[in-house]
Amino acid sequence: MKTKTDTLLKLWLETRTRFSIQLEKLTEEDLQKKLGSSPNSFGFLIRHIGEVELLFAKNVFGDSSVKVTAKTVIEKRDIGEWTDLNALKNYVGESFEKLKSIVEKQTDKDWESTITTKEFGTKTKAKAFGRIVSHTAYHSGQLSIINKYETN
Repeated sequence: MKTKTDTLLKLWLETRTRFSIQLEKLTEEDLQKKLGSSPNSFGFLIRHIGEVELLFAKNVFGDSSVKVTAKTVIEKRDIGEWTDLNALKNYVGESFEKLKSIVEKQTDKDWESTITTKEFGTKTKAKAFGRIVSHTAYHSGQLSIINKYETN
């Protein structure tokens, strides 16, 4: 019988794959691409996805080993800082592994426990996890559109 962890992890991994596939084909020049007058570049969005994954590992799942300064969340705008492709790939690789590792440790009972964050109030861990799934899907979609219709 599959556990809630198995089911929720597979859902997130499928969503995350839409993001990961795009990273495979990127060049450093791609990191500065934006869609029209959109304020955020490809590089900014990659960094943002990684920061939010780390914030989830720390704040939703309680991984005290996670140290994160969420610069994209703090700045709320692209300041042209995210232009090192290898550094970004490493960062989102680490954020993926951190979040995946803590999610894999959840029991069925853990998913029903409630957490409170300033970002989205009080929710069960399962409902909160829905936020990271939708967050990743949303920004992966933005990246796909940038790839298709970009301007520099």
